[in-house]
Amino acid sequence: MRALLTLKSILPVCLLTLVGLAVLFSPGPAGAAEVAILKSADLAAYNQAVAGFKATMPSSTTFIEYDMQGDVARGQKLARKIRASDATLLLAVGVKAALVAKLEIVDIPVIFCMVLDPAKHDLKAPNMTGIRLEIPIERQLRTMRSVLPSMKRIGVLYDPEKTGHLVEEARLLSKSMGLELVVKQVNTEKEVPPALRALLSQVEALWLVPDSTVLTEDSLKFVLGTALDFNVPVIGFSSELVRSGALLGLSVSYEDVGRQAGLLAKRIVSDQERPVTGTFPPERLHLALNLKTARFLGIVIPPEVVDNADELY
Repeated sequence: MRALLTLKSILPVCLLTLVGLAVLFSPGPAGAAEVAILKSADLAAYNQAVAGFKATMPSSTTFIEYDMQGDVARGQKLARKIRASDATLLLAVGVKAALVAKLEIVDIPVIFCMVLDPAKHDLKAPNMTGIRLEIPIERQLRTMRSVLPSMKRIGVLYDPEKTGHLVEEARLLSKSMGLELVVKQVNTEKEVPPALRALLSQVEALWLVPDSTVLTEDSLKFVLGTALDFNVPVIGFSSELVRSGALLGLSVSYEDVGRQAGLLAKRIVSDQERPVTGTFPPERLHLALNLKTARFLGIVIPPEVVDNADELY
C-alpha cells in the first residue's frame, strides 16, 4: 500500500517534468526559422529588396542582417559567422554577397537577388538559386510591339564588349517575331553622335540597352534629344528614362524582386522546393509610358496598354 501511495505521489511530478522538457526543447511555432541576410553594401536598392523579402516571409521568422560594406574580406568573415549560427537559409543581396556565399556557405540553402548577370559570375552551386535582375528580351520585345503595333525596324546602339551578347540574343528573337533589329557598333563615347544619327535615319524606334559606352551622364540628354529631332521614339529600361523623354520603359521593382525571393524562400524552408537550383527571371515588371512624348511624336498608344501601365507621364 505504501509503495502504491508513493507511486501515485511521484506520477504527477514526472508528468509535469516531461511536459516542461517538451516545451523547453520544442522547435517553436510551425514555420519558425532563422534567416540570415548578407548585403553587399548598404544601398537603397538593396534595402528595398530586403524589405520586400521580409514582408513576404512568415511573421515568426527571425532575421539577422549582415552588411559587407563593399568589402569581400569582411564578407568572408561574416559568412563564417553565419555558418556557425542557427540560420536555416541565407539571402545574399548583390553580386559580392552572392560570390562570398557561393564560396563560404555550403550547408544551408542560399538565395541571391539584385544580381544583373549571374551566368557571368558563375553563380552555380548545389545549394544556390536566385532571382535574375535582367528582364527577358522576349518580354521586352513583346512590350515594345504592344505599345507600337506597326513597328518593324528597331535600332540599337551598342559596344560589343559591353552588351554584345544581349544584342545577339535580341537579333535572333526579333527575327522570329517578324521584327528587324538594325544595329550600330561603337567602341568609345566619341563614336556615339555620328553612329546615332546614321542609325536614326534607318529605324522606327530606338531601343536603349544598359551600355555604359553609349549612355553616360553627358550623352543621355543628347541621345534622347537627337531621337526626338528625328521623330523616333525611344524605348528605355527605367522610369527615369521615361520621365526624361523616352516613350516607354520596362523595368524591375527592387521590392518586387525581394518579394519573389521571399516566396521562393518560404517554399524552401517548408521543404516544398528542395533542392532548388538555377535562376529565375523577375515575375512582375513595371511599365512606364510618357504620354507627352507620344503626343509630340503623333503616336497613339492602344488604350488597353495605357490602362495597364504602372506609371504615366
